[in-house]
Amino acid sequence: MFTHTKKLQHPAKPDRPDPLFAKKMQEILGGQYGEISVAMQYLFQGWNTRGNEKYKDLLMDTATEEIGHVEMIATMIARLLEDAPLAEQEKAADDPVIGSILGGMNPHHAIVSGLGAMPESSTGVPWSAGYIVASGNLLADFRANLNAESQGRLQVARLYEMTDDKGVKDMLSFLLARDTMHQNQWLAAIKELEAQEGPIVPSTFPKALEKQSFSHKLIHFSDGGESAEQNWLQEKAPDGEPFEYEKEPKAHGEIAKLDPVPPYVHNTLPGRK
Repeated sequence: MFTHTKKLQHPAKPDRPDPLFAKKMQEILGGQYGEISVAMQYLFQGWNTRGNEKYKDLLMDTATEEIGHVEMIATMIARLLEDAPLAEQEKAADDPVIGSILGGMNPHHAIVSGLGAMPESSTGVPWSAGYIVASGNLLADFRANLNAESQGRLQVARLYEMTDDKGVKDMLSFLLARDTMHQNQWLAAIKELEAQEGPIVPSTFPKALEKQSFSHKLIHFSDGGESAEQNWLQEKAPDGEPFEYEKEPKAHGEIAKLDPVPPYVHNTLPGRK
């Protein structure tokens, strides 16, 4: 069960309307690493968690918080779009503000959403459920969560640098702080799970079925020898095995040859010698 509290988690009031910045803010709402993505990712991870109630509760706490972030950003976008003079195109030549609005704002805000936020990125790409990760393996999922929070915080930081609006900066500062917390919590949870299960996912697959001679080998496939300068190559891997470096990559398979397809497929006939 979900309930809605009308008060926002944090104020979402810009100092002034700015339709161009509203377009930019769509990225942290409906982009690949936006708040819709993390909210849905954590919800499905939480709903699918079996037998790990403390992690399920952590996911549901964070997912519900992220729904609130969706509302905050949608509210901010709507306020940034207030008073956009969409019907005054004839004044564009005289008013640079109107000219910039007509030249750069998201047309979906004017045509589709009626000056409201959209579930899409800053370039108008619709949000996709394909952005989310919910595998059922908590260690794999928490690593995906860490990546999502890292990319999301990076994008919020870049947006912070793009505006001088104190109201917008205030909300972005709050989001930066919450992304810091979320990165920290996933790092801590990952460390805890790694202590229980080991660092390699999945830990339950039998090692005997893995070609272990390839399991800890860095292979030099790129021009230049700089890859050999990794300090960690001199140490053991996180799973306790020594790293190896293969300077000259070897082909371990055969020359690939495919038999002709049956005539009913109508491919090009094989060449004759």
